[in-house]
Amino acid sequence: MTELNEIMSQLRLSANPINIEGMARFGITGEKILGIKMTELEGFRKAIGKNHELALLLWNEGYHESRLLAAMIADHKKVTPELMDSWANDFDNWAVYDSVCGKLFRKSPFTFDKIVQWQYSDKLWVKRASFTLIAFVAVHYKNLPDSFFNDYHIYFINNASDERNYIKKAVNWAIRQIGKRNINLAIEMCNLCDIIKETYPDSKSAKWIVSDAKRELKTKFNI
Repeated sequence: MTELNEIMSQLRLSANPINIEGMARFGITGEKILGIKMTELEGFRKAIGKNHELALLLWNEGYHESRLLAAMIADHKKVTPELMDSWANDFDNWAVYDSVCGKLFRKSPFTFDKIVQWQYSDKLWVKRASFTLIAFVAVHYKNLPDSFFNDYHIYFINNASDERNYIKKAVNWAIRQIGKRNINLAIEMCNLCDIIKETYPDSKSAKWIVSDAKRELKTKFNI
């Protein structure tokens, strides 16, 4: 039995239909879901270690859990722009794309190129991945100057009126994460929120993004 077949067999044996129902309530749905908890997948990760070639095979199996595990064991140093595009186009729920972006893509030197490129995608999850990567960059790239994030302002303005829930939340998430880096960026993001509000006075999405982001940032920094 090959390593891939062995891992897939173990994943199927760990399947839990009850968990599938619970996952669906949080918007995690799909045809190939086994209902395995992240804590169990973490056990698989520890046992396997880094294995990029196996990660590619697991991703192609198409299961929710095999793709989560693929993100855990893939080597960010071997991630190519083509792989990022291919996996991003396979995203079908927030849990997979969050894990892939947070555990793998954010570490890639191609992250910044994909943030820009994916802004122009018509696909929900690909566009959301762009904002997700901005949020992860804001959290993990501590040495970036404040001015680095200036180029992203136009992305927030252009998409703040998108009424799709997952885009709305991603825009909000990225704005908040940038603002939480320091008080100067918090003030800057609050000012950007005012611009968004003025730009889209009738948009429910924009109103929520602005009110939620400003509330958190003003509370955090007492501004």
